[in-house]
Amino acid sequence: MTAPENAPEATPQRYGMVLKIRPEKIEEYKAYHAEVWPGVAKMITECNITNYSIYLKDDYLFSYFEYVGDDFEADMKKMADDSVTQEWWEVMMPMQDPLPTRQEGEWWANMEEVFHQD
Repeated sequence: MTAPENAPEATPQRYGMVLKIRPEKIEEYKAYHAEVWPGVAKMITECNITNYSIYLKDDYLFSYFEYVGDDFEADMKKMADDSVTQEWWEVMMPMQDPLPTRQEGEWWANMEEVFHQD
C-alpha cells in the first residue's frame, strides 16, 4: 500500500557515529569501501538506511546515515543476523578501534547531534 500523494513524508532519523581506524589499515579499509560487497549494500538498503556516508580524518572514521524505517532496533537486528554482513564485519573489525567512551553494546560510538539545518 502506498501513501496518498499529498501525505507528508516521514522525517528521517539522522545518525552520526565515530570510530578509530588503525593507521596501518587505512588504505585497505578504503579499498574495501571502494568496492563494497553487493550483499552488504543490499542489506543496508533493506534495513531502511539511506544517505549513508563514511568520512575519514586522520585515524578517525565518521559515519552519517538517515534511517527511514519505523523500527530501528528490528532493522539493526536484521542486519546483524545477515550472514554476508557478519562476514563483512569480520573483515572490518580488526581494522577498527572502538572509542573507550562508547556506550555498552556499541562498536561505532553514537554522536549527539548539536545542530542541523535543512
